[in-house]
Amino acid sequence: MTLRVAMIGHGFMGAAHSVGWRQAPRVFALPDDVEMAVLVGRNPTTVREAAQQWGWAESATDWRDVIARPDIDIVDIVTPGDSHAEIAIAALDAGKHVLCEKPLANTVEEAEAMAAAAARAAEHGITSMVGFTYRRVPAATFLRDLITEGVVGRVQQVRAAYRQDWLVDPEMPLAWRLQKEHAGSGALGDIGAHIIDLTQFVTGQTVESVSGVVETIVSQRPLSGGGSGLSGTATEGYGDVTVDDLALFAGRLSGGAIVSFEATRFATGRKNALTIEVSGDKGALAFDLEDLNSLQFYDRTAPSDRQGFTKILVTEAEHPYVGAWWPAGHMLGYEHGFSHQVVDLVRAIHDGTSPHPSFEEGLGVQRVLDAVERSAAAGSAWVGVLVDAPVGAR
Repeated sequence: MTLRVAMIGHGFMGAAHSVGWRQAPRVFALPDDVEMAVLVGRNPTTVREAAQQWGWAESATDWRDVIARPDIDIVDIVTPGDSHAEIAIAALDAGKHVLCEKPLANTVEEAEAMAAAAARAAEHGITSMVGFTYRRVPAATFLRDLITEGVVGRVQQVRAAYRQDWLVDPEMPLAWRLQKEHAGSGALGDIGAHIIDLTQFVTGQTVESVSGVVETIVSQRPLSGGGSGLSGTATEGYGDVTVDDLALFAGRLSGGAIVSFEATRFATGRKNALTIEVSGDKGALAFDLEDLNSLQFYDRTAPSDRQGFTKILVTEAEHPYVGAWWPAGHMLGYEHGFSHQVVDLVRAIHDGTSPHPSFEEGLGVQRVLDAVERSAAAGSAWVGVLVDAPVGAR
């Protein structure tokens, strides 16, 4: 069987997903063939050039026409968040398997509608998955496995941060990621969603309540170079930034542990610093995306004269995903997680199983993001993460 893929949207994430679709069938023994059939974008020239560069067979400009095609099996959505719900629901209702970039949507209401569409589609054997790719970095997956084995004991505290600095310059032009109607939120949803998902993934617990603050440090930016689709109030060539630049929040997990979260685009000198450290009564584990082939492990049960954080190099064939790649010590990079994402999705489609993270899990992250915004609006008060609550309760 050949699974024909249409990817809607391109740009940075389009390039990363294209690498995954191209590499996974060549490295892993997939149960079905994969064909990169159609790349969809609004500009016919740029989408055609991207399709040629990344290896897509053809390009198109109308995603509705592509979804309606009977020869398309999988729809991969890498557009801004304001179009996720419309595209994903239409694709699922058309009987297409769907991979959707994170965060799942811009609002809880949209995410609820997407999760409901995914549940309906699942009754007919249609699969859906959210692209929280950092779950599939081998060291992050191995971190989850070790916690599940109990090597840190009872989880007592988690520290999770995602720090970048690409907005430190106040003259960085306004872009769609800085406008709420397109992005939903700023650092909170774009990178904060990753650390929420990763925390829940590695601990096996959910965030039940939060207390947080969000801040927009630079409120207006130059319009020049900001790209198409920008809107808002302009003052002498400047446009309003309508999302947060920085989100700091605490959370309480379902197992009782406290988590500190930091999502920022103003951490000067930090380019893509995602870190998570899980502390338990028997030990601790730490992961740093800027050193993504290793973990730091502290074994509190070892003799006191031999304690201290030690480095685990996660490049052995026994480690998650690694056996299909290179000999031990030959490092993997950022792009490999996208190949692993394709592997898990294709295998789930073939086996008729539900891959993770599901749209329901994506909805769970969206509810945490919503709770952080509600807490910030209430002066950082502790608020509960609403689950199965009526929309009007928000």
